[in-house]
Amino acid sequence: MYRIGVGYDIHKVRVGRRLVLGGVEIPWEKGLEGHSDADVLLHALCDALLGAVGLGDIGQYFPPSDPQWKDYDSREFVKKVYSKVKALGWKVVNIDSIIIAQAPKLSPYYGVMRERIAELLEVSAEVVNVKATTPEGLGALGAGEGIAAQVVVLLAGGESRQ
Repeated sequence: MYRIGVGYDIHKVRVGRRLVLGGVEIPWEKGLEGHSDADVLLHALCDALLGAVGLGDIGQYFPPSDPQWKDYDSREFVKKVYSKVKALGWKVVNIDSIIIAQAPKLSPYYGVMRERIAELLEVSAEVVNVKATTPEGLGALGAGEGIAAQVVVLLAGGESRQ
């Protein structure tokens, strides 16, 4: 049995915050505004995993209104979410992700992001794809006001819920 999940996240850019994407700190003069470390790629991954197994979304488990998640490392969110997925008998087959950002240039970090995500999900980096695109100056993302990410995950296994 297979399941597909899709996740999306977006955060505003702000001076004075560090930029973390895919569990990797990216040197840049700006970062993402958010209650946790605001890693849009890992937040979208959590939503994709949760969606694939019908367990809602990241906000249900790690609400921004809860002070315990302040400045929290999103890699820990992924670990907690993936433990729920594994407990239901699912494993990751592959992941495809895209980051939408006018800046900074992200291609030098794809490899390490893939490795971090693969490590969190106990899979080979070969089944994790990370890419980025620019919005070509269009809209708020094109104006550099934010960064977004979208993730699609394919899972295999699981318990039958028929």
